[in-house]
Amino acid sequence: MSGYRPHPFHWAPAAGQRHASADEHPPGAAVYPNGTEITTLCGLAVEADAGDMAWLWPTCVDCNAAARTLAGVPPLAGGR
Repeated sequence: MSGYRPHPFHWAPAAGQRHASADEHPPGAAVYPNGTEITTLCGLAVEADAGDMAWLWPTCVDCNAAARTLAGVPPLAGGR
């Protein structure tokens, strides 16, 4: 049985930004462990960075736009 998942994506710091990914977390993990390769909603293949400071990185604008579409939320002003 999988855990509660309100949207079909998760946020993950990787490659200097906070990206969104539709990849499942590994069994028993609440986040992508450090070094886990994920495919982002913006189309990159990157390794997750589970460090505390990584969560403060800027959000990838392309992942944010795709995540908002998947969540059924209007785009941000300016279309992103």
